[in-house]
Amino acid sequence: MEAFESLGFSGSSLAKMLSKNPAVLERDAHAVVEFFRAHGFSDKQITTLMMKLPQLYLYNAEKIFKPKLEFFKLLGLSDLEIAKLLSAMPYVLQASLEKKIILNLQGLRRIVGTDENVLKVIKAYFPVIRRSVVHTLQPNIATLISHGVPQSLVLKVFFRRPRSLLICGNRFTEIVSEVMKVGFDPNYLSFVLAIISMALNSKTMWEQKVETFKSFGLSDDEIYAAFKRLPLCMSCSEKKIKKMMGFFVNELKMKPSMISNSPTLLMHSLEKRVIPRCSVMQVLMLKGLIKEDIGIVSMVTMAEKKFSVKFLSKYQNEVPDVVRAYQGKIEFQGLPIAMKM
Repeated sequence: MEAFESLGFSGSSLAKMLSKNPAVLERDAHAVVEFFRAHGFSDKQITTLMMKLPQLYLYNAEKIFKPKLEFFKLLGLSDLEIAKLLSAMPYVLQASLEKKIILNLQGLRRIVGTDENVLKVIKAYFPVIRRSVVHTLQPNIATLISHGVPQSLVLKVFFRRPRSLLICGNRFTEIVSEVMKVGFDPNYLSFVLAIISMALNSKTMWEQKVETFKSFGLSDDEIYAAFKRLPLCMSCSEKKIKKMMGFFVNELKMKPSMISNSPTLLMHSLEKRVIPRCSVMQVLMLKGLIKEDIGIVSMVTMAEKKFSVKFLSKYQNEVPDVVRAYQGKIEFQGLPIAMKM
């Protein structure tokens, strides 16, 4: 119990963990906790590990966990990276090093070519360590190549989002066909990004996002035009799409088609970027200081440094409220003057 208390377990969280596996009380939990501390895990990470997988207390840490941590270091992962990855995915510690992890990574290396590339994949998608990827990955790679995607782009999609090439073969084939149908050229990066975007969505999720866009007045053609301009716009959650579209259409009175023409608007944070900038515009417009013809799209997408120089540094002495507005201390109530669409 002292080991659990040293990690800061509350009574309820400890009861929850013990209900999953009461046998941990019969083992030397202190030794396991100290093992992870000695290998660079924070108390918070150890608590996360044990809440997710209390069975870890039942193992001999030196015998079972130490060889895995040493192997991960040989792969090129730092102590900090190992602690972060394992606290997020502790189930890897239960996999056999020789029969599972090493064999899986040997198969992966045959596909990606080098140890450096294997490390890239692991960092991008750690669960790959405990999955036999060859039987899923090879057919999907063959599908891409058969549609004219260069080998270099195939690897690029895998390094960016390994999970997108590790989905069921039938579903993957459907995605590639859809991307071809939309009109993406397999020789360009946008083709790869479109596959990643569609792979991140189940069919149901994709349809729900399309319906969300339609609820704001966009047609199928406009939605797919936005997807073609910026494939990753469909990787936004349905909640974010609703929130962003609602603000642009209802608060800024933008035409939905304008967002379809500039889907990059959807990729920014509403709370951290869009509203603070609009609040600055609100203050400057009320003071009659906005003279130049600036559009909403350019205002939102403008580089941070340029926006700061153009609207904060330039006016902060004359109108100190611009800084307060940018910090979220002045409520945005709407633009008093319509900005160029």
